[in-house]
Amino acid sequence: MTIPVLLAWSGGKDSSLALASLRADPAVEVVGLLTSVTPAYDRVSIHGVRRSILREQSAALGLPLFEAQLAPGATNDAYDTAWASALSQARAALGFVLHVAYGDLFLEDVRRFREEQAARLDFIPSFPLWGADTVRLAREFVEAGYEAYLTCVDTTQLAPEFSGRQFDAALLEDLPPTVDPCGERGEFHTCVVAGPIFPVSIPVMRGGRLRREDRFEYCDLVPGPPEAGS
Repeated sequence: MTIPVLLAWSGGKDSSLALASLRADPAVEVVGLLTSVTPAYDRVSIHGVRRSILREQSAALGLPLFEAQLAPGATNDAYDTAWASALSQARAALGFVLHVAYGDLFLEDVRRFREEQAARLDFIPSFPLWGADTVRLAREFVEAGYEAYLTCVDTTQLAPEFSGRQFDAALLEDLPPTVDPCGERGEFHTCVVAGPIFPVSIPVMRGGRLRREDRFEYCDLVPGPPEAGS
């Protein structure tokens, strides 16, 4: 008998690798995705990815999506409320699910926040990628054939020109040594549109760039035309 698990899904590289890891474990079954979104922007929170692309990811993965809806600049209390609502929706649709998995890698304060939130909201967190070497993980992601793009860059840590670049071997070579290759310290965020976990790719085109808060450089990923024959 497998353990049902919800995955905290950002649509990016680390949550994709977490899903692959969970699906390789015969003891668990991923039954749905939980994603924080900002309806005012119609985007995935922080990552800046359009909700339409998020929903395409969900459909391609064959997993139901449950959204934790946040206002811009939401407080931790508001995040708790939104996360509790999304969890409640998931449980109403799927039955009681106790476990929520995250793609976090090594930030102890982030993990501690998850664990404290889990205690408040009555779920058990898990971290299938925790402690993995991020240099190795980034290379494995590229070598596995994933297609991903940097959708948000923190310009205090990485040059704005990296926003919109494909996450590939060339990008890894170009990253400054001060930047974690998985962007675990918030240096950048990604959106994955193809790879081993996706039976079909999600066509996208790179659109314009926008600076927010005089710090974060976003690149808009725009849904692309359907592939020939689809």
